[in-house]
Amino acid sequence: MPYVLLAAAIAAEVAGTTAMKFSDGFTKMWPSIGTVLGYLVAFTLLAQTLKTMSVGAAYAIWAGVGTAAIAAIGMLFLGEAATAAKIAGIALIIGGVVLLNLGGAAH
Repeated sequence: MPYVLLAAAIAAEVAGTTAMKFSDGFTKMWPSIGTVLGYLVAFTLLAQTLKTMSVGAAYAIWAGVGTAAIAAIGMLFLGEAATAAKIAGIALIIGGVVLLNLGGAAH
């Protein structure tokens, strides 16, 4: 169950960050509201996750997957360049999260 909550927290954070891109510096009301709601839901779900999961593992997964997802969204849907360095960076983020979990952060 904690991984389901964590996945929902990541989805809410990614939605909030994507909305922030469209808020035009918080000058557009609906994307700004989407940003605030996305982060409110994300932090609430992350807090619930931390009741049963170690903070190191939960935060590594939340931050890493969220960062990789936003980078991918930028490249796939927002016209950002998909350079070899960005793709390698995403791979390194994912690898780092896996290593943290294999190294005992999850236990």
